[in-house]
Amino acid sequence: MRPRLPPAHRVLVVAPHPDDEAIAAWGLMRSLRTRGADVEVLVVSDGGASHPGSLSWPRLRLAAARRRETLRAMRTLGLAPPAITFLELADGALGDDRSLDRRISRAILHRRAPDLIVGPEITDAHSDHRAVARAIAGVQRRGERRVTYHVWPVQAARGARRYGMVLKHASLAMKRRVVRSYRSQAGLITDSPTGFTMTHRHLKAFAGPAERFAVAR
Repeated sequence: MRPRLPPAHRVLVVAPHPDDEAIAAWGLMRSLRTRGADVEVLVVSDGGASHPGSLSWPRLRLAAARRRETLRAMRTLGLAPPAITFLELADGALGDDRSLDRRISRAILHRRAPDLIVGPEITDAHSDHRAVARAIAGVQRRGERRVTYHVWPVQAARGARRYGMVLKHASLAMKRRVVRSYRSQAGLITDSPTGFTMTHRHLKAFAGPAERFAVAR
C-alpha cells in the first residue's frame, strides 16, 4: 500500500449517503485542505431511509437532520455550501432512479474540473454505493485521477487498496468525534426496530487509523 495519494489541488468527494463523506475520506480531506487544496463534497441521496417506520422521525424530518449533520461535520474541515452539494435523491432506491446517471454527470461536469474524484467502490455491498459507482464510471473523464473507497460490509478485507491515508493520534480522535456527530445514525432514533444504529464495531471500522483507496479503472 502506498503511503498517500499523489498531490491534488481540486478534489471532489462523492458520498452516496450523508455520512459516507466523513467515514470514507475525512482524514484525506483534512490532509488535502491543510496543503491548500480546494475540496468539494457531493452527497447523492437524502439519507431518509435509515430508520423505516419511525413515527418520531418520518422521512422528511430525518433527511433534513442528516443534511444538517453533514453540514456540521464538514465545518470541521472549513467546508460549507457551495462547496457541499446535495442531490437529495431517494435513499435506498438509487439503483432504480433513472435520473441518477444524468444528475451525477451534470454535478461532476458542470463544475471546474477536479484533478481527483473520490467515490464508492463498485463492489461495495450496499446497492446505493454500487449505483453511484456505476454512475461515476459513466461520466466522461477530463484528465482527473479517480479512486474508490469501501464502506460495506465493515468487516471486508482491505488489503488490496493501493493508497492509504494514515491518521495520526489527534486526527484519529477528531475523526471519531466527527463520525459520532452524525447522531441520527448513532442511537438518537429509538423507535425503528429495523433502523441503523452505529455500534462500537461500526465506529472502529468507520474511524480506524487508516483510510484506504483503490485506483478506479
